[in-house]
Amino acid sequence: MKISGLQKLTLLDFPDRTACTVFLGGCNFRCPFCHNSSLVLGAGEGENIPEEEFFAFLKSRKSRLDGVAITGGEPLISDETEIFIEKIKSMGYAVKLDTNGAFPERLRRLIGKGLVDYVAMDIKNSPHKYAKTIGLPSAPLGKIEESIRILMSGKVGFEFRTTLVKGFHTEDDIETIGKWISGAERWYLQAFKDSGELLSEGLCGFSRDEYLRFLDIARRFVPNAQLRGV
Repeated sequence: MKISGLQKLTLLDFPDRTACTVFLGGCNFRCPFCHNSSLVLGAGEGENIPEEEFFAFLKSRKSRLDGVAITGGEPLISDETEIFIEKIKSMGYAVKLDTNGAFPERLRRLIGKGLVDYVAMDIKNSPHKYAKTIGLPSAPLGKIEESIRILMSGKVGFEFRTTLVKGFHTEDDIETIGKWISGAERWYLQAFKDSGELLSEGLCGFSRDEYLRFLDIARRFVPNAQLRGV
């Protein structure tokens, strides 16, 4: 398991938990606005935390933390992730998983085995713009839709989230996504932030008023939709 980073404390990444966030390297998407591009492209570069060191950290924080948020990259790209999560759960921690939804079989298995307590799935864009938004010639829409169905079945706590970027998202896209995930309990519209290590240059977010218009549309389909980072 390639552990590419560790945030030792977060009160934001895992709802209702005091957690740490562990970053796993590798991703099957190439989203131009990805803020963790070094984790996507830097297969052998950057920080590499040995598993023994990470689990020693978890052992030392048993009295302070009660959750672990696993992000990337795309955690489910590796078939080692299930074993990694099993070790975390065996220590008594709750687990939150971030995913792009491209590996529904692995997602279903983790949920079925009770290995994840909360899932955050990115909905990148409306279906007809998905390939452009993930930086690939085509998009695995069938797998994305299957992951949506798995989460909507209600077997684990979850949220959908969409990062909004000028040139990629319009009000029509938000309406289309809303219809796609209508009835979901949580949908976060996230403000785009330039991390300084994007895959493409010259990208920007929207004004506050524009974000609020997006939110009004989203709430027609997901009444509890919220803005994040605005």
